[in-house]
Parts: sequence; C-alpha cells; structure tokens
Amino acid sequence: MKDDFALLLKALYFSAQKHRHQRRKDTAASPFINHPIEVANLLWTVGEVCDATTITAAILHDTIEDTDTTCEELRVNFGDEVLGLVLEVSDDKNLPKQERKRKQIVHSPNLSKSAKLIKLADKISNVHDIAFAPPDQWSLQRRIDYLQWAEAVVAGLRGINENLEKHFDKTLVSARQKLDEENQEDPGPVIPLSTI
Repeated sequence: MKDDFALLLKALYFSAQKHRHQRRKDTAASPFINHPIEVANLLWTVGEVCDATTITAAILHDTIEDTDTTCEELRVNFGDEVLGLVLEVSDDKNLPKQERKRKQIVHSPNLSKSAKLIKLADKISNVHDIAFAPPDQWSLQRRIDYLQWAEAVVAGLRGINENLEKHFDKTLVSARQKLDEENQEDPGPVIPLSTI
C-alpha cells in the first residue's frame, strides 16, 4: 500500500511537471493537469478501480502524446507495465487527425482491460468538457460530431466496467441536451452526421 501511494504521488508530480505550461482550450484556460487527475479520479470513485498500475497510467496517459516525455523516461520511472498502458491509449501524432480518430474506433475493442478503463474514463471527461467547457474555437457542429465519434469509440470498450459505462451514457445524454439547448438558442445549419 505504501509503495502504491509512492507510485501515485510520483506520477502526479511527473505529470504536473510535464504538463505545467499546458492549458485546456476552454474559455477559462484550465490547467491541463486537471484532466489526467479527473480521469484517475473517475476510475477510482466511479469505476471502483483500485489497481495502482492502472491509476498511475491514467495520471500519465497524455504525457507521451502531448509532451516531450519519452518512452524511456516512463520506463525508467514507472516500469514497462505503465509504459505499455500509456502507449496503448496514445495516438500516433504522425498520422493525420482523421486517421487517428478512425484508429481509435477500430482499435478500442482490442485494448487491454486496463487500457479500456483509462480510455473510457478519458472519454467521459472529454465528452463532459466538450458540452460544458468547450474549446473556444469549436463550432456547435464540431462538438456534435465529437460526441458521435466518442460514442463510437466507447462502443468498443463496453463490457469492461458497468459503473463507468453507465456514467458515460449519462454524461453523453447530458452533453447532447446541452448542445440541443444551444442549437435552440442559435439555430444554424447544424446537420448531424449519419456516418463517422
């Protein structure tokens, strides 16, 4: 137990240092570190995931994708298992955006159990933020499209944690209601996509 706490605190410090200059794209420019902390918290409180390796990887899940963190840094500091989970949930930024999004849908059913849990909590956090604290430059249509895409990714993660899945479903309903309300206030040419 003591070693688990030490690992989690080390991951929090490492992630905070790596993300220290980053901000979310919402109006408040929230500190980026809030997101991985929220993902870890969702796993622990909603999903009742108590595995230190999974929680540690959740705290670190955006370090390779969004910072200058190397695989070797994660391996040396947190071990091969944590590194493997972070790599599983990281996009290849060398690929075009649409291809990255397509690959998330295709690969989500094939992720390990722990990676599925992290990805599911990540999507809960992002879906909530897209509706209630969206990036400033995102149009209503782009936000609607994101919710549809996130739902397609999560379809491949189902069967892993009933509590997280129910929480995702509730969050998605709430997010869609919020966007519907915004559309009612400012009706524009919003046409939901029939395909991803």
